[in-house]
Amino acid sequence: MNLGTVDLSNGESIFYREVGGGEKTLLLIHGNMSSSKHWEPVYEKMKEKYKIFAVDLRGMGESSYHSRFDSLKELADDLAEFCEILKLRDLGVAGWSTGGGIAMELAADYPDLVDKLILVESVSPKGYPLFKKNDKGEPIPGEFYETKEAMAKDPVQVLPAVLAIENQDFNTMKQIWDAAIYVVNKPEENKYREYLEETLKQRNLVDIDWALATFNISEEHNGMVEGNGKINNIKQPTLILGAELDYVVPLSMVEETSKAFGEYGELYIFKDSGHSPITDVTEELIEKIEGFIE
Repeated sequence: MNLGTVDLSNGESIFYREVGGGEKTLLLIHGNMSSSKHWEPVYEKMKEKYKIFAVDLRGMGESSYHSRFDSLKELADDLAEFCEILKLRDLGVAGWSTGGGIAMELAADYPDLVDKLILVESVSPKGYPLFKKNDKGEPIPGEFYETKEAMAKDPVQVLPAVLAIENQDFNTMKQIWDAAIYVVNKPEENKYREYLEETLKQRNLVDIDWALATFNISEEHNGMVEGNGKINNIKQPTLILGAELDYVVPLSMVEETSKAFGEYGELYIFKDSGHSPITDVTEELIEKIEGFIE
């Protein structure tokens, strides 16, 4: 494996893991509360067939975080320059969860970069809603936070994770992952520790949550912002992967994504997976990705 860093014109430095040497190149984009390391079960088994770049997003893993951001597009722009510097083109781009939204931005704005798009338990083109909470901590449908500062105090979905990262609280973070993400198969103990260590490096959690809530490339209003219609710019073949046991991205959101992509989208649902098919159904996930690319 080659570990490297690319310096961008905006002053940020993007860390990456490079493995494999196949003719086709894949770009792997991780999700929230993770890093490129979380793709390890996939890239270790695909490296014989593909050249793979797994990146750390700005403010996560080993990448820098000199400037805050408000949108997933800013992170996509980081990766577009990353690809330009490394002279990467015609990529298979796989985005997991939040990474799916960033992958959509790349496909819409930089069509020469993205040959095929793979959305793994991805946020929908209308973003990921984060509702205000009542006194009991229950979401209030239709009521959204007006500012990033207000969202940072959300007592259920934001603040507990922020505090866990600030306090380097492995136990709380493990509880979050056990309850929401690793709901079927958990990594072996030493690997789980490594993945949690990566999670606790995150510095941009509030930025990410705000960017998810305000992400909207559809033609509709999502409750917070009007859609910009960039979904219509995505003409690349797209594989949309959902899971029956996903508590983070429910099937309704996956179906919404599939409907938005129409003829350009191919839908597949994992029956025995939660939000992390990377660990829950590794072989099935790889089979679907390779079959789609080939």
